[in-house]
Amino acid sequence: MLERLGLLPPQASTVALQTDMLYAFLVAISVFFAVLIAVAVIAFSVMYRRRSENDVTPYIHGSTALEIAWSVIPLGVAMVMFGWGAHLFVTLKRPPDDALQVNVVGKQWMWKIQHLEGRREINELHVPLGRPVKLTLTSEDVIHSFYVPAFRIKQDAVPGRYTTAWFEATRIGSYHLFCAEYCGTMHSGMIGKVIVMDPADYQAWLTSGAAVPVAAGAAADGAGPNLAAAGKDLFEQKGCLTCHQPGSVLGPQLAGIVGHSVELQDGTTVTVDDDYLRESILTPAAKLVKGFAPVMPTFKGQLTEEQVMQLIAYIKSLGPSAGTAGAAAGTGKTGS
Repeated sequence: MLERLGLLPPQASTVALQTDMLYAFLVAISVFFAVLIAVAVIAFSVMYRRRSENDVTPYIHGSTALEIAWSVIPLGVAMVMFGWGAHLFVTLKRPPDDALQVNVVGKQWMWKIQHLEGRREINELHVPLGRPVKLTLTSEDVIHSFYVPAFRIKQDAVPGRYTTAWFEATRIGSYHLFCAEYCGTMHSGMIGKVIVMDPADYQAWLTSGAAVPVAAGAAADGAGPNLAAAGKDLFEQKGCLTCHQPGSVLGPQLAGIVGHSVELQDGTTVTVDDDYLRESILTPAAKLVKGFAPVMPTFKGQLTEEQVMQLIAYIKSLGPSAGTAGAAAGTGKTGS
């Protein structure tokens, strides 16, 4: 009903109903106790008002049952809120393993989107109906916030790190996309739309469009090589293979390294994930892996965020090689 009255956006994702139910529960509890307290204040002010100058405040005896009740009931309500909210939070933070991967880069004042298959968009995100979509977000300048009210998702895009969000659309249509974090004078103009399509139509759209020069990192709509292929081209152009070829003592093999732990020079370990790969590309000496000298140059300022994501997609696409797991667990510096 609230949707029909324009008070809530449509429920267009699998978590929208759960989010609205929790929100409605919180509002109902708040209204109930607000009304209860207001009524009690008014009733008591009438019942126990001072009727004459000689009135004396009566002595009030304690009530153990009443004290237990007003302690246990609010505690129970608070625990229901916590449990319900925690369950929803975990659901929103754990995308399914088969989720469609999409990279999103925020920039004053646009959203640049890359699909693994190579299709790129600006301020538009096309997704298939009924398929989980995982977004990996970052920013080129300031903090932005990717917000789709109809899906009930909002996730910050932070410079220098990756954040994730996911959703599964349940209704075909076009939905508003906003930046929910004030990011500058044109913040209000940083808007777009998410277009949910029939899966067959989505596949047709994904393979259509004019080709664009991926190597240049151009921020344009169109189709190009898939993300891993573009990363492979970059990997070769930047000469990364010189240090990361099999048997090299300058850098480790990268095949199968993602998801494994590596030991650092200071004896600590780190799991090779998107954030670590990004840091190793842009600041190679920050977490130097044991067994390798700090010979890798930084690529900070030489690569756009989209190109860094392409390199990471390529490294993640490499299949495991013999002995890689062992090497990853003990030695090996990641990077390009």
